[in-house]
Amino acid sequence: MRKIILASNNKGKIKEFNAMLKGIYEVASMSDGGVEEVPEIGLSFVENALVKARNASEQSNLPALADDSGIVVDALGGAPGIYSARYGGEHSNDEANVQKLLYEMQGLADGERSAKFWCAVVFIEHANDPTPIIIQRGWKGEILREKVGKNGFGYDPIFYLPTYGCTSAELAPEIKNTISHRARALTVLLKELKTC
Repeated sequence: MRKIILASNNKGKIKEFNAMLKGIYEVASMSDGGVEEVPEIGLSFVENALVKARNASEQSNLPALADDSGIVVDALGGAPGIYSARYGGEHSNDEANVQKLLYEMQGLADGERSAKFWCAVVFIEHANDPTPIIIQRGWKGEILREKVGKNGFGYDPIFYLPTYGCTSAELAPEIKNTISHRARALTVLLKELKTC
């Protein structure tokens, strides 16, 4: 099985990627590979994913897989967007991020709470790979007024899926890992890798 490095230290993401890539790739996290983080200086999900992938590949000498993902709220002009992980402040956590988003949206009516999770996934063979594989996918939903559900991480407890009648945090992990923004992007990426 081929070994790759996942450019993340986010335990929730690492768990999801390992579950989705099981049996296909042996995934090492940044901490496994002794990789230090790099500042996310891009202005888009794709730019940030590329920065992270190149950094991880350069430090580990392994092919790298990186994603940059977050929640995009239409009524907030796309915020938190690329700042989703630090929306509540530079050293914020999931709870602080969720509470800030709920605060920012408190005056919005039900019809104004549309949002989507967005994911850009990048795969590179080496740090200077001139032909990265880049896949982007979204997952539409609505933002609730309070948290519901215990599964997942990040904004999952306030991300409501009308089609399923529940939040992302109420979905069983095996279901979420087949329908989420990350799952959709990764499915397409794996197909691309097989044809390259």
